[in-house]
Amino acid sequence: MSPDPADFYDDLAEHYHLIFEDWDRSIERQAAVLGPLLEKLAARSPLRILDCACGIGTQAIGMAQRGHSVVGTDLSRAAVERATREALQRKLHIQFHVADMRDLSALPESDFDAVVVGDNALPHRLTGEDLSRALENIFLRLRPGGGLLATMRDYDRLLATRPTLQGPTFYSAKETRRIVHQVWDWDEDQYDVHLYLTWRTPSGWTAKHFASRYRALTRTELTSGLKAQGFREIEWLMPEQTKFNQPIVVARKSGGVVT
Repeated sequence: MSPDPADFYDDLAEHYHLIFEDWDRSIERQAAVLGPLLEKLAARSPLRILDCACGIGTQAIGMAQRGHSVVGTDLSRAAVERATREALQRKLHIQFHVADMRDLSALPESDFDAVVVGDNALPHRLTGEDLSRALENIFLRLRPGGGLLATMRDYDRLLATRPTLQGPTFYSAKETRRIVHQVWDWDEDQYDVHLYLTWRTPSGWTAKHFASRYRALTRTELTSGLKAQGFREIEWLMPEQTKFNQPIVVARKSGGVVT
């Protein structure tokens, strides 16, 4: 298995929406939770937002629909191409670029009010050095006083139980009946995810397997990494508070005054 998540998301891009029961509803639901948190964090609106793990546009589209100016980056060219198509279909003006969050130097803009890292993207950084590089690049793209919002799995809980199976879940949608499940192979504080999608087509059932590797990044580890880069006012918001499916961490770039 390649440790490069770009391969995983390149392969998955055209099928990514099948993971959700209803992707459009998920875009709306996530924006309804994350949007107000970002607006409170940045203390202004509309915002200039960088979604630096935009995938096919789940968070970027939702933020643009709330009236914010959004730039999206992702290391997967296929995901960026699909995100561009999805935004155009919705008549949204979002700039998308292919870029790894560990090196955002080619991005033509900076001084963002907020940076979003959604859908458990930070744990793809498998070493402390890679995580530090990503957080440093995010920090440099924020205006003084700007905010970071990231969502990720609750690894404090998962490390205690080390589950090996997620799902299976059956979706009986009007256009695509499908089964989604994951198998997790643990190795110390990292694990390989095997994602299986099985869906019905006019010619029968089709199945695909996608695989990638994650680091079980604890809240203490990420908090320490954020502090080391100069972030402050770090706060963890748990699903019981937000009704969001993953823990959310928010933090502010030091060196500025929020206006």
